[in-house]
Amino acid sequence: MIEQAVFYATFAAAVGSGLVAGIFYAFSSFVMGALGRLPPGHGIEAMQAINVVVINRSFMLAFFGTALLCCALPVAAYLRWNDGAGKLLLLGSLLYLVGTVGVTMAFNVPLNNALAAVRPETAEAASLWAHYLERWTMWNTVRTAAPTAAMILFIAALR
Repeated sequence: MIEQAVFYATFAAAVGSGLVAGIFYAFSSFVMGALGRLPPGHGIEAMQAINVVVINRSFMLAFFGTALLCCALPVAAYLRWNDGAGKLLLLGSLLYLVGTVGVTMAFNVPLNNALAAVRPETAEAASLWAHYLERWTMWNTVRTAAPTAAMILFIAALR
């Protein structure tokens, strides 16, 4: 019974990590580039809208649901430590929690909050936008790599 629960939790964590990685990949690979090609005020308005709309049930389930699984999987890691899968579960969980949730809260959310506080048509906003595009995308790329690596580790643990 416990082995089956660990299998399903690991499978769900792999799927959730993959979904989150895909969302972040899209932003780093083309969404932010497209927004950067717009006049600053328009790019800011679009990103401000995205930052509001992203707070929805489906994204939050994927993002925080996977994080919740990653909080539980270290217990499974302890139970499976000797067969090698435990180390993969622990490392995958830590990568997701630190590299995805931690980076989001420490870097991307503060940048989003700063962007939300400006009026798009001001010179201050245009200056902030250039900084935002560079820094947000850099940290988002970290957020892309972390859940991708976590997904790979979770899949390896299932073997």
